Formats: sequence, structure tokens, C-alpha cells
Amino acid sequence: MNLKALFILAIIAFVSAVFLLMVRYIAFKLLHKWAERTETKVDDIIIKALKVPSIYWCIAIGLYIGVAVSDFPEKYVFYFSRAIHIIVILSITIAAASLSGKISKNYIQKLDLPIPTTGLAYGILKGTILVVGFLIILSFLGVSITPLITALGVGGLAVALALQDTLANLFAGIHILVEKSIRVGDFIKLETGQEGYVEDITWRTTRVRMLPNNTVIIPNSKLSQSVVTNYYLPEKRMSLLIPIGVSYSSDPERVERILIEETKKAVGEIPGLLGDPEPFVRFIPGFGDSSLNFTLICQVQEFVDQYLAQHELRKRIFKRFKEEGIEIPFPHRTVYLREEKDWQK
Repeated sequence: MNLKALFILAIIAFVSAVFLLMVRYIAFKLLHKWAERTETKVDDIIIKALKVPSIYWCIAIGLYIGVAVSDFPEKYVFYFSRAIHIIVILSITIAAASLSGKISKNYIQKLDLPIPTTGLAYGILKGTILVVGFLIILSFLGVSITPLITALGVGGLAVALALQDTLANLFAGIHILVEKSIRVGDFIKLETGQEGYVEDITWRTTRVRMLPNNTVIIPNSKLSQSVVTNYYLPEKRMSLLIPIGVSYSSDPERVERILIEETKKAVGEIPGLLGDPEPFVRFIPGFGDSSLNFTLICQVQEFVDQYLAQHELRKRIFKRFKEEGIEIPFPHRTVYLREEKDWQK
């Protein structure tokens, strides 16, 4: 090998790559300033996704210029050409994987497309693109893919036996995504009693953030076999039932009218309380030991809105009952006492 030609190639390639990297730096500075003035986030995502791959492109172009300009032996040019092509394919693969992940994360959920937006979905999407890019590189190098796939199939059987629990969680996660019985952002309650928002469904676990701001981590295989209440299906809005007891001396129709009036007045004032459909009252469960028992039924926007709605409605109803002279009775019992001599008779 001609060391002088190799040295000249290295110098030209280095200088070209440094020059291109400087141009890249200036170009990205200008692009960032331009992106800041636009309202859409698509340009920001594309710029961020192309930052790392553009470094590989500068190196590849630098090598190409070095090989083209230097008087390098023809038999070695072939290997440099292969290296340049591999760098370009690898960088495009990384850019496509990064870009697809960011776009899916930021836009699929906003556009309400029938595609799950979870960590597992991102991993499958990016992993598929990376595997395709790897296979293209192998094919470009002249490596036959068929024996590799056969070997992976045989090896995959052994791996499947060794990683049964991990694969069970993986396929359970895919099943949850496809079935859409649990989605990221849903408020769910587990059969064990924990409840909270689904933060992410990964390849192994599902993470649920509870209202006290703690996280429950559940293996996907356990979650798929559990009884789960999803408060966001079929829709977020839900009925709120508030039991109310009044004295037996109260007029049931008057009590019903007051409850409906106070609830209607609260619509628009209490966040999350809905006026459509209109609230109503039922004389259920009815006759109690110490009171007439009613149930006020109204609608709230979503599960967590019920807490503030109950809090405010109970205060308003209690205040109105005091103004109207309607008593909320304490439980009472009638106790009969008898003397011991009477008992002995």
C-alpha cells in the first residue's frame, strides 16, 4: 500500500469532514432560529432527529472526497466505497428510527389514529426499522440473510424456553395494545384495590400512577389476567350517586325539588359537574331506620371530578337544608329497661 497516498487521503478526508461539520453547525444554528419562529413542532422534531445522523453524513462525504481526489490504488477504493455506503445506510436507519419514534410520540395520540402510543409501541416501531437497516447492510456486504434467519429461528426456540416469563409479559403487552382495553392516560382500578392513571405500557410492565403520586408497576402477564375497571371506557363521563338522608317529618317531593335545584345551580360553578343529562333524584334506598333516604344522581366529566363535586354539593345541600328547616337526623334507638325482679318473673 502507498503510504503517501494513504496519508493524502486521510488529510483530505479529515479537512473535508471538518469543513462539512462546521457548515453543519452553522446550518443547524440557522435552522433552530427558524424553527423557533414557527408554530408547528414538526420542524423541531426533524431537526432534532437529523442532528446525530448528519455527523455520519459529513464523515462519509469527507471520505468520498478524499478517495476521489487522492491518487489511491484502485483495489483499495472498493473497500472505502463499501465503508462509505455502510455509514450512509446506518445513519439513515438511525435517523428514520429516531424520527418515527418522535413523530409517533407527539402526533399519533393528538390525531386520534388507531395506533397505540406507548413505550412498547415505540420500541417495536424503532426496533423494526433498525432490524431492516441491519439486514440491508448485511445484504449490501454480500452476506446471505437466509442462513442467518434460519439460525435465529433455531436459537430463538432456545431463547424462548429460557425467557418464558419475559416473553409472556411481552406478548401480554402486545395483546393489551391491540385489544385497547387499557390505554395510556386511562384511569383504571385493579382488583387488588389500587387505582390511578396508566402512564405507560412497556415491553415487560405497565405503570399506573395513583392519586397520591405513587407508581404501581404491574407485569403485563398479571395485568392481562386481572379484573380491571376502566373508568374511561366507553367514555370518560360517569354518573355520580350521592346518598342523602332526611327526617321522617320532611316532605319527599320538597326534598327532591331542593336537591335538583341546588345541583342545577352548581352546574358551571363546580369544575367537572355536567348539566346534560339533567340531574335527578330517586327515593332509594327509601325507608331507613332513622331517616328517609334519597339518592342524588348527576354526571361528572371524569372519575377524579367526583371528589370536588361531592365536596361542594354536600356543602350547598347542607346550607339549603338549614335554610329550609329540613332536618338531617342522627341515628336513634328506643331502649326499654326492665327491673331484675320483673325479669325473674
